[in-house]
Amino acid sequence: MSYRWVDHTAELELEIEASDEREVLEEAVRALAELLGVKGPGELHRPVAVTAADRPALLAAWIEELAFLAESEGFVATGIVELTLGDDHLHAAVAGMLDAPPPLVKAVTYHRLAFEASGEGYVARVVLDV
Repeated sequence: MSYRWVDHTAELELEIEASDEREVLEEAVRALAELLGVKGPGELHRPVAVTAADRPALLAAWIEELAFLAESEGFVATGIVELTLGDDHLHAAVAGMLDAPPPLVKAVTYHRLAFEASGEGYVARVVLDV
């Protein structure tokens, strides 16, 4: 599993490769925490629940909710403790920490949005307006 950031003008594209869908979501958590300047395990837990029409939209909603928690509460998720993943929803408990992250993420866009099976794993892509 891995992720990488690709720079765009006023945007960042996150590309994720993982062995399963849970790892895609875990890598998204790690990548966002890194973007917000937070490293290490978190000891606080927060519930997160999102719904969407399909997997790509679910990934976008997931990142939007994590970015919202960071900006509104100063809670930066650093890992997934529990995850229930349905066709159009996910319920999770995320671990994280309170910090004062910069308000970097303006929006999660649907431009080039993807979350799909590929070979022996999954690939995902999401573009953030920063």
